[in-house]
Amino acid sequence: MRKSSLLLTLVLFVSMLSIAPVSYAAIVVPVPGTNTPAKEPDANTINAAFEEFRSLSNKEKKARFKELKKEFKAFKKAKKKDSDISTNTLLLAIIAILLPPLAVFLHQGEINTKFWISLLLCFLAIVTFFLWIIPVLYAILVVLNVF
Repeated sequence: MRKSSLLLTLVLFVSMLSIAPVSYAAIVVPVPGTNTPAKEPDANTINAAFEEFRSLSNKEKKARFKELKKEFKAFKKAKKKDSDISTNTLLLAIIAILLPPLAVFLHQGEINTKFWISLLLCFLAIVTFFLWIIPVLYAILVVLNVF
């Protein structure tokens, strides 16, 4: 009797998640004095930049691509350096221990294949009774961006 009520509760929980709108997002209020994202340039500016690039010689194009690669590597390095474990990640890791599919859903922001894999692993863990660590590990790996 208890297994069936637990299974029914889990199925109801998943069905409510799949019915709910997926447009949940955090509202970020910009802080005055910080960098604000630039507006999208006009089509004329973009076209002029393309024409300028097309008029360059092959050596100048290669030099520009090298500069672009250097900037991209610097950006990736800075992003890695700033990617400390935040409070949000810590809370998602705690939720991953308790309800792995919920943690995967909150991290991904949508119901996708990672969510369904986590849900399937939870169902398998309920059936086998002692393998709860498998969906928990999977959810933690997804939350920490290993997958």
